[in-house]
Amino acid sequence: MGIGYFSRRFGVLKAGDERVFSAYVYYFALPALFIVALAETSFTAQNLMFALAGILPILIATAMFILLYFILRFSKNTLYLLILSTVFGSLTFFGIPFVTFAFPDQVNLATLSAASISIVSVSISITVLEVYKLEKSTISEGAKRVAKRLSRNPLVISILIGVLLSVAKIEIPAPISSSLHTLGDTTAAVAIFMLGVFLYGRKYINLGTAVKLSLLRILLLPSIGVLIAWWFNVFDVQRAVLIVMQGVPIAISMIVLSERYDFYKETIASLILISSLLAGIYLNLWLLLLGMG
Repeated sequence: MGIGYFSRRFGVLKAGDERVFSAYVYYFALPALFIVALAETSFTAQNLMFALAGILPILIATAMFILLYFILRFSKNTLYLLILSTVFGSLTFFGIPFVTFAFPDQVNLATLSAASISIVSVSISITVLEVYKLEKSTISEGAKRVAKRLSRNPLVISILIGVLLSVAKIEIPAPISSSLHTLGDTTAAVAIFMLGVFLYGRKYINLGTAVKLSLLRILLLPSIGVLIAWWFNVFDVQRAVLIVMQGVPIAISMIVLSERYDFYKETIASLILISSLLAGIYLNLWLLLLGMG
């Protein structure tokens, strides 16, 4: 991350170059990783339980915010900000690299977790943003836009392909599998490098609000994850991967969405900065608390 940041600082890369890295990871490296990792994953009852344990904290946190909205009667925009600051974590750009570095033999487990959570979190996030922009359109129009965006999302498509290959027990031909593995293996390094490039030169304000919002992924979501893991009897490395995925910083793509929907752009940028810089500390602290340090 530091190398990426200083490559911009010293002019090796220029403004906008991060889009190239982002496009590479988003359209090529991550889809390749999802396809081969999920195709090679056996969807046993234990794996399905693990995937469900990763999804539930997102759903529980969203339900909690909606309940608080009806009880405390705060603004709808505050509700939207709370949900998006919590559910849309950087599962693929940060979570998979972090787990790969921490547990090199758990790439498939990290991919399964990221894939299952991503489908739910991306769906909720896009739905919330479309509802935010519903002033001039109907609910049916918003629903159509959400469905259209999800149907064209390369990560969603690659997840479905990987799952179908696994369920149908179709083995990917060796030359294609080798190529996909080569692409997928570049995800971790390129994603973390790109994060450093992204963080340089942006305008960061509302830092106090961003610090408070970052606690949702630093403390709230991982804490719910610990309770769910205990309830589902998920322990050791599986539990550690689950908690890491709940605690990863806010997704970088949130800055793109916030600009596209004109949704708290400066606050989201500051939130990504703070959560990304602190993640290297608090995620390791969570691993220590879980006895995996």
